[in-house]
Amino acid sequence: MNTEDLAWIILLLPLISAVIITLATQRDGKFSGKLAIGAVVLSFLFTVALFLALGENRFINARTFDWLNVGDFKVELGLRLDPLSWLMLLIVTGVGGLIHIYSYGYMHDDSGMGRYFAGLSLFTFAMIGIVIATNFVQMFIFWELVGLSSYLLIGFWYERPAAADAAKKAFITNRLGDFGFVLGIILIWSLLGTVKFDELQAHLAKTPGALGTASCLAGLLIFCGAVGKSAQFPLHVWLPDAMEGPTPVSALIHAATMVAAGVYMLCRVFFLYGATPAWPEALSFMSGLTALDVIAWIGGFTALLAAVIAVQQNDIKRILAYSTLSQLGYMVMAVGVGSPGGAMYHLSTHAFFKALLFLAAGSVIHVLHHEQNIWEMGGLSRKMRVTKWTFLTGTLAIAGMPPLSGFYSKDEILAASTHRPLLFMVATLVAVLTSFYMFRLWFVAFGGSARSELAERAQESPPVMIWPLRILAVLSIVGGLLGINAFLSRQFETGAASVQTHASFSDRLFAPFAESPLGSLAGLAAFAFGLSFAYAIYASAKTDPIPEKLRILSRAMRRRFYFDELYQFLIAATHEALSRLANWIDEWLIAGLGVRGIHGSTEAFGRMLRLVQTGNLQTYTFLFALGVAVVLFIVLMP
Repeated sequence: MNTEDLAWIILLLPLISAVIITLATQRDGKFSGKLAIGAVVLSFLFTVALFLALGENRFINARTFDWLNVGDFKVELGLRLDPLSWLMLLIVTGVGGLIHIYSYGYMHDDSGMGRYFAGLSLFTFAMIGIVIATNFVQMFIFWELVGLSSYLLIGFWYERPAAADAAKKAFITNRLGDFGFVLGIILIWSLLGTVKFDELQAHLAKTPGALGTASCLAGLLIFCGAVGKSAQFPLHVWLPDAMEGPTPVSALIHAATMVAAGVYMLCRVFFLYGATPAWPEALSFMSGLTALDVIAWIGGFTALLAAVIAVQQNDIKRILAYSTLSQLGYMVMAVGVGSPGGAMYHLSTHAFFKALLFLAAGSVIHVLHHEQNIWEMGGLSRKMRVTKWTFLTGTLAIAGMPPLSGFYSKDEILAASTHRPLLFMVATLVAVLTSFYMFRLWFVAFGGSARSELAERAQESPPVMIWPLRILAVLSIVGGLLGINAFLSRQFETGAASVQTHASFSDRLFAPFAESPLGSLAGLAAFAFGLSFAYAIYASAKTDPIPEKLRILSRAMRRRFYFDELYQFLIAATHEALSRLANWIDEWLIAGLGVRGIHGSTEAFGRMLRLVQTGNLQTYTFLFALGVAVVLFIVLMP
């Protein structure tokens, strides 16, 4: 078996699992779970084996198949493996595999277990397809398949109205972003005549101004896809509601797959943003901004907005959901300030500690019989020791304590933004808030004494759920020192990889302080200040004191600054108003005046015509004589 065939097998194994479960084994939930776990674990093992076997030469463009050929428009299906896709493939299959294993324990007693694992396998297949796509159209097909599978998994408990609504909200919101994405693909193809990534990159490297005045517009239309998938402002509202799905689904969406797809796509096509920036004449008022400027500020604003909202959330999963929004904003901001390597570095470490946090939260929810309010917990550190330490590890990692993984990846983003003072201040403030709300969660849920009978009776989760936590905790600790940034530099910074790869362990350990002292010190100060502030307020708190102090602001934070209400109002004022107008036109003009009017006038004419058909011979003779008289009058009239 050659390397190309093995690459195709990595992609197809989860699809085969999804098909078999759906058609044959869905009623046997346990067997379906084992089949899905086996498929994703095999994909991970084959990925690792292929990665190691290729050595330094890890670039693969598997043979392609013609899929669509219409005139000048040609689309091929193929596989592309380079440092960027290798890293993402290892994350999707590795972290995704751990979530599959954890799911077997979490969903053990659910009657829909088979359907759940079928959806999970389909989700994994779609995400792998995005990662190794060779062109925009192939990526877009899998992009939409991820949207479909996320709809099925978020709404898995469809009998709950909240879950069904959340699934529809996620699906429709993503379609808004995807509309811009597909317009961008069409625009790029119409201008450059290809949708293949390598051909586009080569063409733009040779002719930076090939996109002409549409370069910034094309970049922002492509970015629309990331705004939807990675839940950036103003399409951020779907992600917190996606918590209505099973907790392992939340971990999969937030850590290793769906929301990471937008950031990955931006990094994959980053060459588009190096083209000569120009705007169409109709958008000349934006000539002072580049597409990357817009991306950076949307990312920074999303990071800050989500962090502020997280401060006053009380649902353990919603806190983590807004944390994901905030960290995704960090990644998008990193792309905007010209550091796609930093974005992917943070995406990788975030996959470790965010999957850990969600699965540890799932462990808590599981033993508390689906209680998610942190103020109904407390004292869990004495009852759930493994969950306690693993959750604390994830908290320290995301808050940026050295030498855990989050410190190094976050430092790279802070360092990249130092030349943009306002964005650097935003990023530092977000780091402070991250440390604060994560330790607020820790002190309230795990510290103090039990606040409910469920918390008092809590006990540790079963081993099938605990071992993935241990593995992810180890990755969260050492992930920043695995050389991920050096590996990525081969993709984005040719020539820098060898210097970083051969650095000693101590050099890697203290590299952030040597390369960017300002960013490192700002990150450390943010961590310490957030921790101290959270300890002072929540270490022994029985209730949350902030609502009494901030009042209206606190209420707005809890209500997520009323974005859902605002969107509902705008939809009512526009979409529903247009719907009522269309209904009036249809009812009164088309159906009334048009259809019923023609029908009514024809019927009236028929009734009038019927009046002359009396069946009386004398009447017919009279009408005949009258007609002859009228004709003679007309003919003989002078």
